[in-house]
Amino acid sequence: MNKIFLATSLALLMGLSSGFSQATEVFSEEDLAAVAQLRERGLQGSGGFDVVEELTTLVGARLAGSPEDAKAVAWAQAYLTEAGFDRVWLEPVTFPTWHRNKEEAKITSPIEREMVTLALGFSPPTPAGGVEAQVVMLDDYDALEAVDASVVEGKIIFIRNRMERARDGSGYGPAVRARSLGARIAAQKGAVAYVIRSIGTSTNRFAHTGAQRFDVGVRSLPAVAISNPDADQLERVMALGEPVSLHIEVDAEFVEAYTSHNVIAEITGAKYPDEVVAIGAHLDSWDVGTGALDDGAGIGIVTEAGRLIKALDQRPDRSIHIIHFAAEEIGLWGGRAWAEKNKDRMNLIQVGAESDFGAGPIYSMRAKVSEEAKPVIRAIHEQLSPLGIAFDGWGAYGGPDFRPAAAYGLAAIDLRQDGRNYFDYHHTENDTLDKIDPQHMVQNATAYAILAWLSAQSPVKFGSGPDLIEE
Repeated sequence: MNKIFLATSLALLMGLSSGFSQATEVFSEEDLAAVAQLRERGLQGSGGFDVVEELTTLVGARLAGSPEDAKAVAWAQAYLTEAGFDRVWLEPVTFPTWHRNKEEAKITSPIEREMVTLALGFSPPTPAGGVEAQVVMLDDYDALEAVDASVVEGKIIFIRNRMERARDGSGYGPAVRARSLGARIAAQKGAVAYVIRSIGTSTNRFAHTGAQRFDVGVRSLPAVAISNPDADQLERVMALGEPVSLHIEVDAEFVEAYTSHNVIAEITGAKYPDEVVAIGAHLDSWDVGTGALDDGAGIGIVTEAGRLIKALDQRPDRSIHIIHFAAEEIGLWGGRAWAEKNKDRMNLIQVGAESDFGAGPIYSMRAKVSEEAKPVIRAIHEQLSPLGIAFDGWGAYGGPDFRPAAAYGLAAIDLRQDGRNYFDYHHTENDTLDKIDPQHMVQNATAYAILAWLSAQSPVKFGSGPDLIEE
C-alpha cells in the first residue's frame, strides 16, 4: 500500500505544481468533489476483499452448469440486493456444459512415471481403460498444423510450448492456441489423444486446465494438460532417443444445454437513466481451486466500486450497471448473451470495462472511444493517475466478456493489471484466496469507481455504435 500512497502523493504534487487540470475543463466541481470522496473512501475500504472471501468460502469452485454455478447466481443476487442497489435482476444465458470425473496420464515406456494432469474443458472421454500409444512431440501449435498426418496417425501428440511470463499477460495468446484449437487439428490428422504442457508460468507440480473450442459435430480427441515439471520430465525422457509411450485416461461427460444467468445490479441515473456505464467480471470459475483470482477478485472489485458510488450523496447522470457474467470460462456465453441483448441499443451503452485478470495492481489505462470523447478520457486519466495509473493509448476491448460487443461498436476501457504472477495460478487447484493481496484490490476498486463515476458524468457520449465497429 505504501507504493500506492507514494504514487498518489507524487501525482498530486505534480498536478498542483503544473497549475493546469484537464478535469476541471471537462467536469463540474461537484463531480470532482465526488471523485475526491471516492478516492478517499476507496483507499480506506476493503477493495471488495470481503466479497471474494464470502464467494470463495460459501460457494468455492463454480463451473458453469454445475450445482455450484446455480448456488453462485443465487448468492450474487442476494448479495447485490442486500447491498441496496436500485435494481437487481437476472438475464438468462444458455450454453452446453461439460463435467470431469477423473483423468490420468502416465509414461509407460521406456520408464514408468505418473504425471499430474487435468483434462481440458470439453475433452471427450477415452474408451474404457484409456488409450496407450507412442508419443510424437511437437514444438507448438504451428508445428502441429505443419506436421504430416502420416507422422502422427495412431499416436499421442505432445505439444511442449512454454508460456512466457509478462506483466501484460502477452505470453498467453501465442501459447493458448495449443490448448484451445490443438485437439481438433490432432483429430483431423489421425492422432488418438492429445497432451499439452500446461498453459501457465508456474514451476509447481499442478496442472492448468482450460477450455477448448467446442463445436457440435466436429471430431475432437481426449485432451489433457500435464504439469510443467512433468512436461519437463517427459521432454527429458524423449531426449533419451528411445520410443516413448503414454497411457491417457479421461472420464468426462457432456450434459444437455443448461441455462444460468448474468446477474446485474443498477445504480439508476438521475438525468439519462437509459444510458449505461457497464462494469463487470465473470461469476463462474473452473472446477479446481476456488476461483479466487479468476475471477472472484474481479467480482469483488466491481461490486466494491458500485458500493462506493452508491454511498455518494450525488447520483450519477447515467445509470451504472455492475454485471456478474455467466459462463465466461467455457466460451464467453454471458458476454455473448449481453451483446446480443444490447446490439440494437449499443449507442445507449456509454462504455464497457471488465476486471478479469486477477488482483494485481492496475498500472495503465487504454481506451477505444470516439474522437470527440478523447479529451474526456484524458480528464478521467488525470483523476486515475494519483493511483499510479499511466495512460497507454487508444486501443481497448473492455475485457473478455465485453469482447463480443465489439462487433456492435461498444466503446471500451481497459484498466490493465500487473499479471506477472497471475498465470502461476490460472485454472489450477492453487487459485485460492491466499493468493490475493487485499491492498491491491483497494487500488483496483477505487480506480473502477472513479472510472465508472466520471464515465457516467461525461458531457459527451463515448461513441458506442456503428462508427466504432472494427473492421
